[in-house]
Amino acid sequence: MVLRLRIAVEGIVQGVGFRPFIFRLAAHHGIVGWVRNSGAGVVMEAEGDADALAAFRAAIESDAPPLAVIARIVIEEIAPQGDGSFVIGESGEGAGTVRVAPDGDVCPDCLRELFDPSDRRYRYPFINCTNCGPRYSLVTAVPYDRPNTTMARFPLCDACRSEYDDPMDRRFHAQPVACPVCGPTLRLVDASGAGLPGDPVDRTVGLLTEGKIVAIKGLGGYHLAVDAANDAAVAELRRRKHRDEKPFAVMARDMEAVARFALVDSVEARLLTGPEHPIVLLRKRPGTILSGRVAPANGYVGTMLPYTPLHHLLLKERFAALVMTSGNLSDEPIAYRDDEAVERLSAIADAFLVHDREIRTRVDDSVIRVFRGSPLFLRRSRGYVPREVRLPVEIPSVLAVGAELKGALCLTRGDRAFPSQHIGDLKNDTTLASLAATAEHLQALLEIRPQAVAHDLHPDYLSTGYAEGIAGLPRVAVQHHHAHLASCMADNGLDGSVIGVIFDGTGLGTDGTVWGGEFLVGGYDGYRRAAHVRQVPLPGGDAAGRGPDRMAPAYLHHAFGADLFEQPVPWLTRVGAEERSLFLRMLERRINSPLTSSCGRLFDAVAAMVGLRSRISYEGQAAIELEGQAEECATGRAYPFALLSRQGAVEVDYRLMVRALMEDLAAKVSLPEMARAFHNTVAASVVDVCRKVRSDTGLDRVVLSGGVFQNRLLCEESCRLLEAEEFRVVTHRLVPPNDGGVALGQAMIAGVAHRVPQSDKGE
Repeated sequence: MVLRLRIAVEGIVQGVGFRPFIFRLAAHHGIVGWVRNSGAGVVMEAEGDADALAAFRAAIESDAPPLAVIARIVIEEIAPQGDGSFVIGESGEGAGTVRVAPDGDVCPDCLRELFDPSDRRYRYPFINCTNCGPRYSLVTAVPYDRPNTTMARFPLCDACRSEYDDPMDRRFHAQPVACPVCGPTLRLVDASGAGLPGDPVDRTVGLLTEGKIVAIKGLGGYHLAVDAANDAAVAELRRRKHRDEKPFAVMARDMEAVARFALVDSVEARLLTGPEHPIVLLRKRPGTILSGRVAPANGYVGTMLPYTPLHHLLLKERFAALVMTSGNLSDEPIAYRDDEAVERLSAIADAFLVHDREIRTRVDDSVIRVFRGSPLFLRRSRGYVPREVRLPVEIPSVLAVGAELKGALCLTRGDRAFPSQHIGDLKNDTTLASLAATAEHLQALLEIRPQAVAHDLHPDYLSTGYAEGIAGLPRVAVQHHHAHLASCMADNGLDGSVIGVIFDGTGLGTDGTVWGGEFLVGGYDGYRRAAHVRQVPLPGGDAAGRGPDRMAPAYLHHAFGADLFEQPVPWLTRVGAEERSLFLRMLERRINSPLTSSCGRLFDAVAAMVGLRSRISYEGQAAIELEGQAEECATGRAYPFALLSRQGAVEVDYRLMVRALMEDLAAKVSLPEMARAFHNTVAASVVDVCRKVRSDTGLDRVVLSGGVFQNRLLCEESCRLLEAEEFRVVTHRLVPPNDGGVALGQAMIAGVAHRVPQSDKGE
């Protein structure tokens, strides 16, 4: 029986070899008809016997090209037409809803050619095909064709043109396709921009072997590279970059090399070797071959595999691993333009490995850690953007611009959200300009015209100022922790109301104080603050975020009053009389000491109390090191705490915990045991509050969000205890729990607020 099906496929299905894949699939199954690009993806008509069509249909999903992401398939049976063959047709009809593919790593076929001396692309650092290579970072406009990429300036030679035009070739319509005859070229220059003689790759390997620092142009920007096993070279990179302790990421040659310095489970290995090639946080192997300066005072090392041909060429022979840290100065976005990179990084890099394939959009590396057997994003960027997140409801198109730290924005259309790449901390005009450029570019690529703009409640954030400057769109100011709650809900396709446990460093509350240890009840259309960590003063305001030694006295004063300096915290004895008096006045009179419920600052305080870290050189350092100590203790007790009722809300009072901690310090209990007991205490308090909220509301779904829940130990223990109490616990999957995921929540809240009521939609 001959049938004919009209099949529409939506998702990332253009520019990834989907039409030639369908062409070959049809030939294999004896199917006739046609396939072409549409405004919504790919549409085809397939005719054949029922069994062949069933196999053809199943293979569309099971055997799709590596870079394809199928969002939806719609099938309609139509009348047979008796075609004589299957053909690839011209682009056709449909609304403009095409998805641009993320950048991908080098596929195995291209990698074989790269190191095959008989291949015409032997050692060519820009080899790619429809199954791999740059996409999002070089697209300038839609539709995704070569003239709308930064490859437009490189006309194809006859050999490349033949491959590009052949539907049976894996380079059919591969827009970045090139070869040494017609494509981009590589150069090595010194810090002044003057060219250096010799083969650029070989010379770069030589410089790195000598311990030099080289700025290397990648897919979405520059890395600063040194030999990760060369302690002096890593130390010099830290000195020049003014990055004292924040961990560096490394790029290892292959999985065998990774195994020499890190422990890798099956999920981590799958992430490392997948087409996205993110940085994955791996536990260090004892006796690691890496310099101890790569990730000091940290049990993990951020690791990635080579994802461009150039990376493979550099790592092929010499190095087990290279430090590959973002090419930027402190608080600035990654450099991605050649002249800008040489100017900004000339005081750091000894040489620059550059090329003439322009990067249209800067894209930093993605960072993931594995949590309970699943990936948890710490930074969502290269390889994953601009992939969509499916929303539980349709909403009007919204532009959400995020908060301040870990800046990222989000656009929505219908029931789909498109989070941007990581942009950076919005603390200067350079990063703000990057946010604005990303917003403009994504709107053009995705053909989305926002009907509203959402931003954080804080009036002084640069992102808020940017939103206020967008004319003609209604603005929605979203409370920071409500956005976190909505983000985790949208990330998991939830609707309705939930209990939101939102722990982070800072966010402006509706009462004008600094929130950060919140238990919210609600959903996209509203929330109430059901409970929170009992507030303490934040000595010095924002400065307290950089000084755990400011937060420790605040919590000690909360527990002991004026006797805080009598507690057995060793470094307190070094605080002079004048400084003691100043601290007491600040705390008692609330001088430059706004109130905060921040859970992040609680972690800082405890890290300082136990003598682990009194000052930090990067965000979250104290909490990360405290978690590392806690992981050295397999189990443990919890400290006491109290739940207080005040003004209709529950307060989590940790004064009893602080007092018990001081007793442990006096008794010289080990640091890992105290750190573990603290983590257990916070997790236990989460469960106790959620139990009370469930009793009051009947809700049993709990979402965990906020940067504090990047802490694997706390998150796992909280989930374990909540599930033991039969709560349904949800954590993030597709966007980070930190502020990099806030824009998704802002977009959902603003979109729901601007939905047309069902009764007003008409027939």
